[in-house]
Amino acid sequence: MNIEKLKTSNGLTVEGAIVCSPKIFNDERGFFYESWNKANFEAAINMKIDFVQDNHCRSCKGVLRGLHYQLPPRVQGKLVRCSQGSIFDVAVDLRKSSPTYGQWGGVKLNDQNKKQIWVPNGFAHGFLTLSDYAEVQYKITDFWSKDLERSIKWNDEKLQINWPVNEIRDEEVMVSPKDKIAPNLMDVELSGDIFE
Repeated sequence: MNIEKLKTSNGLTVEGAIVCSPKIFNDERGFFYESWNKANFEAAINMKIDFVQDNHCRSCKGVLRGLHYQLPPRVQGKLVRCSQGSIFDVAVDLRKSSPTYGQWGGVKLNDQNKKQIWVPNGFAHGFLTLSDYAEVQYKITDFWSKDLERSIKWNDEKLQINWPVNEIRDEEVMVSPKDKIAPNLMDVELSGDIFE
């Protein structure tokens, strides 16, 4: 497994967030790779990890899910991969004490590169579906909590996320009703719904 630190849009390294590229064994029969290895992953992030749930979603082209996160004590770390199709995956640093607070990093995940992104505690997460459809799986470190779940507007002007909407051509970006009314980062800061 090859590990790269996630970079922000202006080239800074985001502490804690990583992109994993597995070693893929291809031959005339197809391919094989390890999508998850506890020992290797814990060595890569330098901490013990306990995933409690695996999630699987399918989205059509132009669907944007996010930006989502959960507050303490039910914060969620996520290990995300795309097994069919292609997505642009984004992590936003919401740790007030971080030098990259309020900045984002993004990576294309697809069924060709088989990359995964580790989105640790203290980040908001979202993705845009670039292919006709995409199937995304992610492991999480804590269960969903309706009371502690939060969102930030996907197109917040302060974040300036460079979503590759040009790659979805004539499709419009589709978001859930809940994500349509998500607050911007400034309102989230005022409410105190960020991490130290």
